[in-house]
Amino acid sequence: MEEQSGKLTVFFEDPFWVGVFERISDGKLSVCKVTFGAEPKDYEIYAFVLQNHGRLKFSPAVEAEVKKTSHNPKRIQREIQRQVQNTGIGTKAQQALKLQQEQMKTERKTESRRRREEEKQLRFEQKQQKRKEKHRGR
Repeated sequence: MEEQSGKLTVFFEDPFWVGVFERISDGKLSVCKVTFGAEPKDYEIYAFVLQNHGRLKFSPAVEAEVKKTSHNPKRIQREIQRQVQNTGIGTKAQQALKLQQEQMKTERKTESRRRREEEKQLRFEQKQQKRKEKHRGR
């Protein structure tokens, strides 16, 4: 049976508020970073998750250590307080974000190269067409 868990960490990264979605599925961690801008309210974050979770682009999965959580409510509350005090994101999440950033960069480069080649080919064809029209004696 496939186990999945998710976590959202919202923190201030000068000058914006940033949210990091972490998704663990089958022992693999994938991450997505979202910039909120001004400090978001709880209901705004909840609405964002409901509307946009399906459209988020998560990073490629990396191996992660899955911890079993206890169901003791006091322990869960202490862990939440510890996480609230801890500002920043984990190193595994940072690695996954970096991997996603590099992947998006290569996609952008290939897309811009393809677009540039298409424009160059179009200009060449227009130039050839113009030369043919001049050659006809017009």
